[in-house]
Amino acid sequence: MRAFVFPGVAIHYIAYLDEFGHIGPFVSREHPQYNTSPIFGLGGFLLPSSKVRAFATWFYQLKCNLLQFEIERDGIAPYHWEKKGAALYTTTNVLKYRELRNATFRLMIRIERDGGMVFYVGLQKTHAPQSHNPKNLYRAVLRESIKRIDQFCVARDAHFQIILDELKNQDDFRKQIVSEASMQMFGEARTSMIEPPLQAESHLFQTLQCADWLCGLAGRLGCYQVLPDAYPELSWTAKYFGHRLTRAAPISGIRRDRA
Repeated sequence: MRAFVFPGVAIHYIAYLDEFGHIGPFVSREHPQYNTSPIFGLGGFLLPSSKVRAFATWFYQLKCNLLQFEIERDGIAPYHWEKKGAALYTTTNVLKYRELRNATFRLMIRIERDGGMVFYVGLQKTHAPQSHNPKNLYRAVLRESIKRIDQFCVARDAHFQIILDELKNQDDFRKQIVSEASMQMFGEARTSMIEPPLQAESHLFQTLQCADWLCGLAGRLGCYQVLPDAYPELSWTAKYFGHRLTRAAPISGIRRDRA
């Protein structure tokens, strides 16, 4: 059993994660019912806790400058207004607006400069609809996310915590997630996570809104990676962001079906 004795000045990382893709079954893009996304995953970013406040302020300003027209049109206080990543990273938006591409590049550079990294872990869904289990899929992705983040932190004599976008109307499943994460903290694996994952409402956290943007990008990238022939219009994910994500998200990836 691995034991942890943290140094007195250990770096504390916070991982802000949201979902990307779709947790339900997938058959094909043409299927009348199961056609939403061939992948499911968790993604976002990690930052040293000492950098979080300044980063949140910077992201808030980036959001307000990039999406000023929409914020003013909706009449919602900017600090509560959010743009979902899936709606932001559409093919039309990315190809039409250079400002969006440049803002994304700046976002990745800022996270890296602050000593953090972009992060995403996803799985290609291959089970038939009748055997697909969404909760098991979520658990598998969360376990893999914790494992990879833990390895990153252990290599740096650091520790971490995870903040997830809230799972709405799923109280029982939220409790299961906390319980299983506790097992990883105190069981045989003994991760360097200091608390089970916390959940928060994204409209109240600029950091979770940022994670959602990155998930919007990861979701498009994942679809193109696993089924490029079915999603040819998403080739921009590789053209504009593939190389940059290789650097910004060094321990991330989508596990594909090799059959």
